[in-house]
Amino acid sequence: MVFIVSDSVGETAEAVVKAVASQFEGRTVEIRKFPYIEDEETIKDVVLAAKESRAIIALTLVVPKLRDFLYKLAKERGVTVIDIMSPMIAAMEQLVGKRSLNQPGLVRQLDEEYFKKVEAIEFAVKYDDGRDPRGLLRADVVLVGVSRTSKTPLSMYLANRRYKVANVPLVPEVDPPEELYQIPKKKVIGLTISPDQLNMIRRERLKALGLTSQANYASLERIMQELEFAEKVMKKVGCPTINVTNKAVEEIASLILDLTGGKEQTEAQ
Repeated sequence: MVFIVSDSVGETAEAVVKAVASQFEGRTVEIRKFPYIEDEETIKDVVLAAKESRAIIALTLVVPKLRDFLYKLAKERGVTVIDIMSPMIAAMEQLVGKRSLNQPGLVRQLDEEYFKKVEAIEFAVKYDDGRDPRGLLRADVVLVGVSRTSKTPLSMYLANRRYKVANVPLVPEVDPPEELYQIPKKKVIGLTISPDQLNMIRRERLKALGLTSQANYASLERIMQELEFAEKVMKKVGCPTINVTNKAVEEIASLILDLTGGKEQTEAQ
């Protein structure tokens, strides 16, 4: 029997024990987990139970005080202890020249941050370009603006920082979804741009698609019509606006977070 003792979930030790047990064909190893160990009294109980069950202890305690206490007690009781993480931690400290945080549960925190990012990215893809107005009610940020004002790149950039972003294109021929007027104003950001730069961007876009740059999509007349319509919608919503002319995505994203009251969520180190 193997007792797994951890100040977190114990998944690391369990994976190692199962991998080792698989090397002994025809033998099964019973595993008992003791997660979230935070005090010496619990350690006393575990060590006593291990002695009575003739079990070995596989531990992933990163708090030195608890780890040392368990070692001392196990030695006194004649219980075998296998420390799974400490040798690697010591080697890593020498490699990076920095002390370990000795803080339990960090792997799980990283996992949670990763899944939040994935969820935000999936959200941005699902509710890109006004595909489903229902997403506006669930979004942290809603971006509105005419075509080619960086709505999609901004949605993905903010999603990588775990913000759920939806965006809505503003086109004179299509009424904005009613949901746009139902969400708090501070969640909505209007994106504006100079007509000349939008004209240049759209002409380049048409070239990339193999189409003539003289199409109505890139004409200044059409652009002015769209920008005037977008301005009216933004005023009706009552949302703040950002002029994205000659601005990088990173700069615009920072302004968006300032206006919505969000905070930059940097990657876990």
